[in-house]
Amino acid sequence: MRRYRGTPPNLPSRAETVAAVEGLVAALFPRHFGPSGLRAREVDSFVALKLSESLASLRRQIELELRLAAAREGASHALTRHATRIIHEFAENLPRVRQLLDADILAAYNGDPSAKSVDEVVFCFPGVAAVVRHRLAHELYRLGAPMLARIVAEKAHSETGIDIHPGAEIAEGFFIDHGTGVVIGETTIIGSNVRLYQAVTLGAKRFETGAEGQLLKNYPRHPILEDDVVIYAGATVLGRITLGKGASIGGNVWLTHSVPAGASVTQAKASEDLFLDGAGI
Repeated sequence: MRRYRGTPPNLPSRAETVAAVEGLVAALFPRHFGPSGLRAREVDSFVALKLSESLASLRRQIELELRLAAAREGASHALTRHATRIIHEFAENLPRVRQLLDADILAAYNGDPSAKSVDEVVFCFPGVAAVVRHRLAHELYRLGAPMLARIVAEKAHSETGIDIHPGAEIAEGFFIDHGTGVVIGETTIIGSNVRLYQAVTLGAKRFETGAEGQLLKNYPRHPILEDDVVIYAGATVLGRITLGKGASIGGNVWLTHSVPAGASVTQAKASEDLFLDGAGI
């Protein structure tokens, strides 16, 4: 257990972090997650209010995380200004996040013949819900608030069954169909227009250790998926390997080596043998 010098600092609030992020989701998609009956003339003021409230709350939680990290390290610096810089950059990136999400939502609508409308995709698809939260969590992770990012990611995980580490880098047009049981590791890199089905794992093959046997951190250990890759249900892809552009990985495949662009990897086909009159004995 880590010890702190003096009185332990306050921890960030899980509830306030989640509430702030849900407020941002409502600001990004006010028609879907704003108040019922929101009128067109009220949208701008609602978005402005939600952004102001949610960003202010999130800035407070970021400062708490920074203070916690500083106490562990015995450091001291201008934490309030640092938290303010983080939240300003986070806010500036929200339009880009919304553009990415528009591409993700369109990919889900175009990629699922059961989808009757874009509104249905936004309201109902667990893969979209998980990716929306991931886009926000990834910004927090990238800007230096990994604990808050993990809180957001684990909340989405608990609600959708989709486990995306906030460190994973995911380009536009990402679609997770069905989604239950999907796991995406911290150092995964995913290109544009990639599609995953349920129970896919993008994980590490092994964990490297240091001289004293401790697990090493912050090194690349998860797959790279180039553009247009499709991975079908139940496939497990492990290690720092690359799936080339347009590769297709079949259901329940266990893969630990790179594959070239356009490759198709499937399980060995089952054979059917018929034995008559005692043959095969």
